[in-house]
Amino acid sequence: MSPSRREPHASIAQAVRNLSDAVDALRFDEPVAHVYNPLVYARAAVDQYLERYLKRGVEALFLGMNPGPWGMVQTGIPFGEVELARTWLELDGVIESPRDQHPKRPIQGWACTRSEVSGRRVWGWAAERFGSPRAFFERFFVWNYCPLAFMEAGGRNRTPDKLAVDERAALYAVCDAALVEIVRAVAPERVIGIGKFAEARAKLALAELDVPIASILHPSPASPLANRGWAAQAEAQLAGLGIRIG
Repeated sequence: MSPSRREPHASIAQAVRNLSDAVDALRFDEPVAHVYNPLVYARAAVDQYLERYLKRGVEALFLGMNPGPWGMVQTGIPFGEVELARTWLELDGVIESPRDQHPKRPIQGWACTRSEVSGRRVWGWAAERFGSPRAFFERFFVWNYCPLAFMEAGGRNRTPDKLAVDERAALYAVCDAALVEIVRAVAPERVIGIGKFAEARAKLALAELDVPIASILHPSPASPLANRGWAAQAEAQLAGLGIRIG
């Protein structure tokens, strides 16, 4: 994949819309009670993110798993911790109210006062080490493998790997196809999973493409390792892959 700096907005925008339509057609049974698709209700913010920051031929595409309830679920931005998405990324696209919200997980968009730890770690690291979004996105881009968030009746988040086997297979087929489209359009030098799940999915989905795939530690607060200085560990892992920061 030869890296041209032509910005692939049109092809990516179409791939994202195709993905959004395809996952909207899927159905999920209990224990999933609510499904959020921020590509629909936060489309204006997603489009703003893509148009402003996506470039072709970046050093790496960082790939997350799926939206967190206080990050991308609120803003539409991968790992999109509200404050940093608003103040550092300077995004302000309109976020609408989705259908069938869970009463314990309302969509408040830019007015949400909760902070997603994973997103704060990812974008906080980017802000500290690169200074400006322009400097970060000149080299990297951040995306999520799956655009859907799943909530159980009690409000508990349910990750894609915990879905029923048939539901998971249908979801993965759609997300795999979309990831191929996105990687072909972005042409990154490599794909780096933020966590092992994303790495594993990328290796399966992109098996026919000539792109190296690796991973770094996931920044989840549920990870004891990540709670012992995620940024320094992730940066050391990047250095091991030949990616120098600073």
